[in-house]
Amino acid sequence: MAEPVNSQPDNSEPGNEPDGLERLLALLGPRVDEARSLFDDLTSRWRGDAVRVGEGTKQRVQELGHDAGLATRAEVDELELRVAQIEHRLRLLEND
Repeated sequence: MAEPVNSQPDNSEPGNEPDGLERLLALLGPRVDEARSLFDDLTSRWRGDAVRVGEGTKQRVQELGHDAGLATRAEVDELELRVAQIEHRLRLLEND
């Protein structure tokens, strides 16, 4: 009489048992990739939103400063340069 064919591997010998981690990864692998992709999409959107909020806030603060009559750093630097130029010209005139 012929022996029945067993489709499952013989796990009686050490080293022949199926690796549980490999089976788990085979089952969850595609789902892990999908989750990682979703996580990457969400974090990139969050970073984009944070940049847009930062830019919008900066612009609003600048507008408020302008409306309040405050000078910007660039305007102050330009005025300092002009004052230095006028002082230099006055010194040249005084030495004549």
